[in-house]
Amino acid sequence: MLDHAANSGADRVALLVQRLLAKRAINRPLGRDDSLAEAGLSSLDIVNLMLAVEAEFGLKIPHREMTPANFRSIARIAALVAACQEASLI
Repeated sequence: MLDHAANSGADRVALLVQRLLAKRAINRPLGRDDSLAEAGLSSLDIVNLMLAVEAEFGLKIPHREMTPANFRSIARIAALVAACQEASLI
């Protein structure tokens, strides 16, 4: 788990993505809106990222939200996490 107090949701997602990229020996700068597929993540990597996001944030992403569009970029994932967290407070 990451240091939750020191990192925003997007920063925490970015660190998870960087870890996956590092496992594929990809070391390049990645902006929050850059395509994760174009950065080198495979569909299996994206599935692993979904699981890592759920574990990191202690939430369950609804199946209907597990779409390629929601996992296209760090910004999209961070928005999804925020929406899931907000929904759990209702």
